[in-house]
Amino acid sequence: MSDPRAPLRLGVDRARCVGAGMCALTAPAVFDQDEEEGLVVLLSPAPAPEHRPAARMAVGLCPAEAITLTG
Repeated sequence: MSDPRAPLRLGVDRARCVGAGMCALTAPAVFDQDEEEGLVVLLSPAPAPEHRPAARMAVGLCPAEAITLTG
């Protein structure tokens, strides 16, 4: 299991995003959707430890694989 204190960095590729909204539904403290196109908005590229499990889940749920995770 990964160390919850280890640095975690997220990135998004809005060109790949299809606006499914799974990220915003799964981790609303980390992701949102813009009002014009419904595309992902990254609110926290380095989420707090309490938001990391949801952020990791959102990465896996993204149908377009538009979210990257390092760390």
